[in-house]
Amino acid sequence: MSDVKKVVLAYSGGLDTSVILKWLQDTYQCEVVTFTADLGQGEELEPARQKALKFGIKPEHIFIDDLREEFTRDFVFPMFRANALYEGEYLLGTSIARPLIAKRQIEIANAVNADAVSHGATGKGNDQVRFELGYYALKPGVKVVAPWREWDLLSREKLLAYAETNGIPVDMKHKNGGAPYSMDANLLHISFEGRHLEDPKAEAEESMWRWTVSPEAAPDAAEFVDLEYEKGDVVAINGVRLSPAQVLTKLNELGGKHGIGRLDLVENRYVGMKSRGCYETPGGTILLKAHRGIESITLDREVAHLKDDLMPRYASLVYNGYWWSPERKALQVLIDHTQERVNGWVRVKLYKGSVSVVSRDSKDTLFDQTIATFDDDGGAYNQADAGGFIKLNALRMRIAARKGR
Repeated sequence: MSDVKKVVLAYSGGLDTSVILKWLQDTYQCEVVTFTADLGQGEELEPARQKALKFGIKPEHIFIDDLREEFTRDFVFPMFRANALYEGEYLLGTSIARPLIAKRQIEIANAVNADAVSHGATGKGNDQVRFELGYYALKPGVKVVAPWREWDLLSREKLLAYAETNGIPVDMKHKNGGAPYSMDANLLHISFEGRHLEDPKAEAEESMWRWTVSPEAAPDAAEFVDLEYEKGDVVAINGVRLSPAQVLTKLNELGGKHGIGRLDLVENRYVGMKSRGCYETPGGTILLKAHRGIESITLDREVAHLKDDLMPRYASLVYNGYWWSPERKALQVLIDHTQERVNGWVRVKLYKGSVSVVSRDSKDTLFDQTIATFDDDGGAYNQADAGGFIKLNALRMRIAARKGR
């Protein structure tokens, strides 16, 4: 353990990482540098600085970085160009934040000459994989300290007891007593795990949800929102041009107001177990639906189908921590190439937990109304051509049927 002299800790100031900070000091006798990422979690980050100072961290070794624009522009938006969904439902809100945190940790480690990095992910979860694959991809020889794989504080109750013994302030005790939910929040989503959610038969408490009203309590009137696209990314909402982080913030506000984006999911973790989590992703849910809407008129059929074929692979790469891998980068080049003509606008309808595309248009549209019409097309399409096409495609089945197969 003595070979670790200085470590950069991914530090939120919450229960887990506050305990880890003190534990690193006591166990490794090393200098700790804290890094807190503002990814739009909506919480005051200054208390993290004060906690770090309380435990002797030098002011110049406390990093609190606003990464909201980089997070949305360079991680969330590229992922949504791929329409990524893990296991058909999960919008990867936690997964997509980890490669950015790992990147910034390594940058700080290089700047302060640290020889190690540390995180608060448990040995049961996916985040340990995501963080550490990022670390090793960006700094192959870095040492990694993963306290949850070393210590005996293997429950929230033990963490609370350790915090109390060591004078570590904890603000997140559950209102009914005991350990809090395990939560992760950023500009894309907020997630909840633990407590009674560990029983898949138990229904989530309505009081748990933070960003969205229940669909039943949402406004009785639908709201229509126009999204303008350039090369697959939203650049304006209702005619107002916005930065990537502003786009996601606005869509979160709109979606939360209408009860959009709740998910209760039992997912298959990378480490092999099933895990239940609840998620709120209001802006991301709108983005996914709207992006498919603009692609429906701007992408060639086979390109769109190819993207759909590749999407589960892309989503799995993000979920399993391979953001910095050569295969994810290669897929991204292909996906971004497909987005060159994904320009135009989409109008979505938000109503009581649902989002639907109601209209769309683009200067790069492939929709030809003269061909698609049910009225007289003036010879634009020869319907008799379909006969030969059908017979050729049926040939192998006709031969098989004649052979009794």
